[in-house]
Amino acid sequence: MDLSQVVPGIIDTHIHQWDPFTTPREASRLAPLYRRAPGLFERLMPVLLDRGGRELILTAQHVARAYLPADYAADVATVQTVLGVPVTDAVHVQCGWHRPDQSEETAWLDVLPFGVEGRPRLAAIVGNADPRDPEFARHLDDHAAASSRFRGIRFMTAHHPDSGVKSWIEEPGVLTSAPVLRGLAALVERGQTLDTFVFSHQLREVATLAAEYPELTIVLDHYATPIGLLGPRGKATGRTEAERLDLLARWRDDIAVVAEHQNVVAKHSGLAFPPLGHSARDLDRSRLAELVAPLVEHTTTVFGADRLVFGSNYPMDKPVARIEAILGALVDLLAPHGPDLVRKVLHDNAKRVYSL
Repeated sequence: MDLSQVVPGIIDTHIHQWDPFTTPREASRLAPLYRRAPGLFERLMPVLLDRGGRELILTAQHVARAYLPADYAADVATVQTVLGVPVTDAVHVQCGWHRPDQSEETAWLDVLPFGVEGRPRLAAIVGNADPRDPEFARHLDDHAAASSRFRGIRFMTAHHPDSGVKSWIEEPGVLTSAPVLRGLAALVERGQTLDTFVFSHQLREVATLAAEYPELTIVLDHYATPIGLLGPRGKATGRTEAERLDLLARWRDDIAVVAEHQNVVAKHSGLAFPPLGHSARDLDRSRLAELVAPLVEHTTTVFGADRLVFGSNYPMDKPVARIEAILGALVDLLAPHGPDLVRKVLHDNAKRVYSL
């Protein structure tokens, strides 16, 4: 498919920016050690990080260094050469600002040098706030005051029963708890979006939330990552082919239930996310497409052309595949559905969902 005849420009709805040396990040404590001795740090990762942390990042080189607009621009520079169209815009999704006032991250992002020297523009910001917080509504307003590009929040409720898998919240079932359901009314009142990050066994919670708030646009990140689908993860997840086939079957059923709710949008993102079970580095386009085809094809079928967007999840997916390989694999899998669907996934739907 000649993308130059289909898409005016690619909108990447899921990137992360950070600088562990000048902003408060989870990696800020260890980043100076990595900068002094990166080789030693990599060898000591089994001591410095638990299994979940190691399997999340695979290597410290992308999280223990700054990743800023120039770095992202360098990563997407080859997309136009390979696919015929550039990445023109990006949506930043919150990534672990370690201070109580999460609107500080939004303010920091708002002045980063995007959109200069040929770099993609920063089209929107998805911030962080906890709906359980009694001050949730005020926090939303603080984000909006910090940047006109603020569009909504991501609430990280991914929790796994395998203690060897990194969980992002202290207990299961939080997404559909009474405090969260009450708090999200403030998001609905403001017409803002909710990005959700859950694991595949939590998909029914997303369906419950979607039914409770049919007027809320819910964006499902990373296919609700089925941990271990492509290889062992944690202490006892995805250890056998039979387990992985069962995981895929349950994911297929549960994501189809979520897709019945018209207010849910799915991101084709996290195709190279290490927790899926990727074991290889720097996968090429064809091999990545082969691995993730079941995720891409089923999600496309159940959500349809109008409720899908693209996200690179960079630089978290960088250890496994380059952006042009991720985009190329996705385009190859979407092409049989026709140019209209490809245009909507890579461009049109993102403009509508995030009010760009």
